[in-house]
Amino acid sequence: MAGGVVVEFAFVFAVIGGLELLDRTNFALIGLAAKNPPRSVWAGAACAFLVTTALAVVIGAALVAAFGTKNVTFLRLGGGVVLLAYAAYLVLIPESERRPPEGRSAFATAFVLILLLEIADTTMIYTILFVAIIGNALLVGVAAAAALVAVAASAALIGSRLGARVEPKLLERLVIGILVLAGILTILYALDPGLFPPVLG
Repeated sequence: MAGGVVVEFAFVFAVIGGLELLDRTNFALIGLAAKNPPRSVWAGAACAFLVTTALAVVIGAALVAAFGTKNVTFLRLGGGVVLLAYAAYLVLIPESERRPPEGRSAFATAFVLILLLEIADTTMIYTILFVAIIGNALLVGVAAAAALVAVAASAALIGSRLGARVEPKLLERLVIGILVLAGILTILYALDPGLFPPVLG
């Protein structure tokens, strides 16, 4: 019995963590941590991940069941638009006017960004599916949250190292490019999931 719980925990942790490593949210976090205090970015992202995981476990499945899959499509479209809008913001607003102060502002920025990007994201949907399949909401919630918090820590660490070693303008261009690509792919995925490998749906 205990062995089964460990296997289920490890499975959920690996799947959710693996998906998040390749997700647009992870790249957005790396870019954010490159220009802001990484601990504050991690803390804000971790709190947002806890909120979205709780939503997935407690009310996510009920919302999908009640309102159908069309709303998930609209939320995915919204996520893609948010990414493109954020890329446009980086292009149009001078860095001197958008750099958040130390501490709480970086925390709040990370929290809001991750909260918006994770709603109806792939990892949230998989968490909902795991609750239905495994039948142990607590186990799924803890495993998924642990995986997401760990990925957020790695993104904050990578971002802080990149920020110190890469020329700022080059890094910003890279982040903008990733955001634009991820935004377009997110919108395409919302419109036609069949364009992507089955593992992403």
